[in-house]
Amino acid sequence: MNHSKQQNQEIVLAKHPEGAVTKDTFKFNDIDMPTCKDGEVLLKSIYVSVDPGMRGFMDKGDSDNAGKKFKLNEAITSRTVAQVIDSDNDDFKKGDIVHGRFAWKKYQSVSADDLEKVDPDLAPISTAVSMLGVTGLAAYFGMLKIGQPKQGETVVVSGAAGSVGSIASQIARIKGCKVIGIAGSPKKIDYLENDLGLDKGINYKETDDMEAAIKEACPNGVDVFFDNVGGELFDAVFANINEHARIAICGQIADYNKGEAPQGPRPMHTLTKKSARMEGFVVYDFKDEFDAAKKQIGKWYNDGKMVYKENLIEGFDNIPSAFIGLFEGDNIGKQMVKVGDTEGCDGEDNEK
Repeated sequence: MNHSKQQNQEIVLAKHPEGAVTKDTFKFNDIDMPTCKDGEVLLKSIYVSVDPGMRGFMDKGDSDNAGKKFKLNEAITSRTVAQVIDSDNDDFKKGDIVHGRFAWKKYQSVSADDLEKVDPDLAPISTAVSMLGVTGLAAYFGMLKIGQPKQGETVVVSGAAGSVGSIASQIARIKGCKVIGIAGSPKKIDYLENDLGLDKGINYKETDDMEAAIKEACPNGVDVFFDNVGGELFDAVFANINEHARIAICGQIADYNKGEAPQGPRPMHTLTKKSARMEGFVVYDFKDEFDAAKKQIGKWYNDGKMVYKENLIEGFDNIPSAFIGLFEGDNIGKQMVKVGDTEGCDGEDNEK
């Protein structure tokens, strides 16, 4: 293939959003095809992941965290599966499948230090940014290290049909717990109960009194709460926690588009009274254990104990709308965009 004739594009942050992200937050640019410099590899993007946590990186940076923010008129980055199409590095050869945090570009050259090889034998390559990626790992460590579910306990997961929640829910089920999932549509409740095997799904959009609904679904109270949502859903579950409950705070999507920190019930009195523990975390707290976690999740998947779902949207042009859709509750499972096909390495998904 003559890569010089390929069309290359990037998606940059056009402006800092105020409140909800819209299409004009992003801008498409036509750019030159990159070349491999010393020690670099040339990548073609295959699967691009979009995640709610990226929303915070789009805000204006203050002096404390400016380095972590996306910069105006620079390409946005997210977890991506890519294929090596040219290499000036001995560790990577043409055809290798890799993943890492890459720019929203069709083609890019990167330092080999930023790459990790994907093992196609462990699970399909797209899972490197879903079930075996940061979202699956967040579910794994948040549930097992902080939630510490024990057989027979009651576990509640908010955002249970999403990329993190669906894996966290299944881990609790594998550990022999009663699992209640909260989601926002009949289709999602059906997915939780019938595909994931949860004991009950609660549709918060069709429930007037969530606190009462949790109490009814969890007559013995809540031992572990894995929270992806925050806001009023948190308050409803929190009102039902047991003594020595563990609460893992993974995400707060209810608040990501709000300009200021929300006010809500102060949890300290209840935490004290119940001898309960609430702990926030980021997945990189556990980075030394990533490989072992991936092997365990892959084993559960290959043993038929765990399923995963990718909400796959096709086309580089659709990355912004896929991201915006996260906040409209569109996705079941991991929201991803397929932006290219692999070339001549697995015989299955190749471009003609």
